[in-house]
Amino acid sequence: MAESKLRTQSLDFAVSIIDLVKELKQKKESIISNQIGRSGTSIGANIREAQYAHGKADFVARLQIALKEANETGYWLELLFRTGYIDENKYQELDNACTAIRVMLIHSIRTAKGETQSP
Repeated sequence: MAESKLRTQSLDFAVSIIDLVKELKQKKESIISNQIGRSGTSIGANIREAQYAHGKADFVARLQIALKEANETGYWLELLFRTGYIDENKYQELDNACTAIRVMLIHSIRTAKGETQSP
């Protein structure tokens, strides 16, 4: 169930990132838009790939890559906000969605590794 929610939220997030990239391209911004487009859509792609992993280690590795991509996406979002390309509301909306995905990924990785959850 959690993985299904993770897949759904990562796909929805990727759609939001693609919409953001379209807006940025209209503003003639291409450096950050290319970066966030790659990292923001890669999250869901790696989660999808984990679904057909070649064992537990591959599954965990795919989720860890997704987590790294989510962390990178958070950086690009903050940079877009701090440079005035997106307003605070847009930043908070996207950053909150990205953070929720990161939290789910961390929990999924810990569960897959058999680690106990910290309170």
